[in-house]
Amino acid sequence: MIDHHAHPVSSMSLVLMLLALALSGVPRESPAQTTTAAPDPLVFDTWVPGPCSPNGQPQGNCPPGDLFRIRLVAIAEGLKSPRHMAFTPDGDLLITELAEAPSVVATGNQAIQGRQGQVRVVRHGTLSPAPLAGWPSPSIEAGALQSVIVHPQFASNRFVYLYYIKKRGDESGRAPARARLQGDALLDVHEIFESDSWIPGGPMAGRAAFGPDGMIYLTVNDHVEHDGRDGGNEPKLAQMLDNDVGKVLRIRDDGGIPADNPFVGREGANSQVFTYGQRNVTDFAWHPDTGELWTTEIAPMGGDEINILRAGQNYGWPLVSLGKNYNRKELSDNHWYLPGMEMPVMYWTPSISPSTLAWYTGDKLAPWKGQLFVGALNGQELVRVAFDQPMPQAERRESLFMSLGRRWRHVVQGPDGYLYALTEKRTLGGQPDPSDATSGVVVRIESAE
Repeated sequence: MIDHHAHPVSSMSLVLMLLALALSGVPRESPAQTTTAAPDPLVFDTWVPGPCSPNGQPQGNCPPGDLFRIRLVAIAEGLKSPRHMAFTPDGDLLITELAEAPSVVATGNQAIQGRQGQVRVVRHGTLSPAPLAGWPSPSIEAGALQSVIVHPQFASNRFVYLYYIKKRGDESGRAPARARLQGDALLDVHEIFESDSWIPGGPMAGRAAFGPDGMIYLTVNDHVEHDGRDGGNEPKLAQMLDNDVGKVLRIRDDGGIPADNPFVGREGANSQVFTYGQRNVTDFAWHPDTGELWTTEIAPMGGDEINILRAGQNYGWPLVSLGKNYNRKELSDNHWYLPGMEMPVMYWTPSISPSTLAWYTGDKLAPWKGQLFVGALNGQELVRVAFDQPMPQAERRESLFMSLGRRWRHVVQGPDGYLYALTEKRTLGGQPDPSDATSGVVVRIESAE
């Protein structure tokens, strides 16, 4: 159980000392205080309802808003390439790492090498020193672990799901497994589904989430090499319904296919496909009022997106994008729009690599209630988006925590009503910088008022 009244002992660590140093030169307006009091380096100033300029300064006739001071408190640190986290109803926080896992013997006596990953747990406010037993599993030929999610009826069935990369020769795919969490171990681990996305791999990613309908939603990126060819013809697989590349999938909690999926019964189409034409969807968030499914998606050079997903719709990749390929070539003659393809509701150029999004619905950060939070990787920021704001700017964005130089992997609202964020340092060449090998930190975002 995470105790939000506990003293943040971990904030005295080297990691957060470095964060404090990074902030020591950042100017801020501070409340009246004695000359001997040192300001908390992990306290930040934000403005609500929201500034017209991203740093909160007045602009034209738009006021900067009211000052709202917030604090970051370390909950867990020393994580190795963390990717995803999930709360259980009894207060545990599960976190996936891409730590170098020891080889295990798989079916057929084949040794599995590489960064398989592991699951860490924060229990009673403390990060357990050892990962959960049972993963990697000797029965599953799993590669990099991407997501961990908790079953909606976890209190009665104790089910958690792990979403991971699979290898088959020089090709890669993805699959989820189901396990039962008992104490410090994952029991009865077994794969429930395998995506039809076997192609030679470039950068690979994956995110899983339970929807309000009780179904599991899975992302499959196009994992195309970042080279002069930009994958040749492989990105076009995202426009074809006979495979799972460049898609969002929807399956039941046992791995079966829901009867109401949009392409069930359609000849030549995979029945697990929910939406298609997507390059790299990175996270899901259901709107608290409308129930719409919002997603973040990373584009190549510019054109990062937030989309609202609707069953059976085409989101354009690689024919439509507001960005360009890494080789600076246009995707098509009309790459900004084609009839029958969905357009994003928000986008970023230059790219910020949005990796996560969450709607805040709690009361602990009351001035932010109803607002959207978007975490970025190369943007190294948490973006706060406020909608339906006073004129002259109805949609306002504020870039938070850029001075920390952190990559914001995952943001969720905890059961206690606070926001929690999984962050890490920038990587080099796809691998952790040796000086930042254990730079992963989970922080809780609190009001400092």
